Formats: sequence, structure tokens, C-alpha cells
Amino acid sequence: MGSNILRNEKGLVLIIALLILLVLTLIGISAISTTTFENSISGNERVGTDAFYASEAGIQISLNQLPDTKPIPVTAIGADSSCWSGSPQDKSSPQSLKSLGLYPKPGFDVSWSFKRFQVDTTGSSFKAMKELEVQARFGPFGSGTQYNN
Repeated sequence: MGSNILRNEKGLVLIIALLILLVLTLIGISAISTTTFENSISGNERVGTDAFYASEAGIQISLNQLPDTKPIPVTAIGADSSCWSGSPQDKSSPQSLKSLGLYPKPGFDVSWSFKRFQVDTTGSSFKAMKELEVQARFGPFGSGTQYNN
């Protein structure tokens, strides 16, 4: 009678099928959580990239107004992005562009000089913010004594 029980294997197939189903369910849950995590990462990357491009737009606005150093007010760039001059803390009161003085350039004599400026802008998109700093040369300008003929 004991040997008859060992030869009856009809219930073993059900147990193996349930174990395989359990393993496949765990793989599916893992794939879903990985996909959700990767989707979150790509969304954050997109928002960060939008903030970077908004900050770059602020740099372009600033460079187009040089040699005027007035602040760039909070400017909307698209539906959910904006930029301003200064750091993230300066959103309520944007800062002026910084003049770094005159800059002599090789190849020009002392009667010519260039003006240097530092441009700091911040761009935001949703809750992400990116800050850029650029130094620019503007000129040449006549400097020193010049004689008019």
C-alpha cells in the first residue's frame, strides 16, 4: 500500500505549475517596479533639461542686451519654464549683470580695450532649477587718448 502512494504523481504537476506561476508573477512585479522607476528617472531628466534650456535662454537674453547691465526680470519661456538673472534665491529680485572692467586683448594696442561681463542666470521648469554662469567679452572700444584728424 505504501508503494502505491509514491506512484500516484497527479498532485505533483499542480504544485510545479503553481511554483512556476509564482516565479513568473514575481518576475512580472519586478519588471513593473523597474519600469515605474525608470519612467520617474526619465521624467526628472526631462524637467532638468527644460530648466537648463530655460537658463540658457536667459544667457542669450543677457548677451543680447550687453553692454547694458540691468537685471533680467522673471521671463516666461514656454508654458512651465522661466528664467531670470541671478541665483535661485534671486527670483523675487533679479540681480544686475556684473561688469568686470576692461580687458586688454592680445593683438590690439593700448588704444583699444574690451569690456568684460559676468552673466549669472537661473532657469526653472516645474520644481527643477539650473544655474549658469558665463563670462563675456564685448568690444573693441577706444580707450586712452586718441587723436581725431
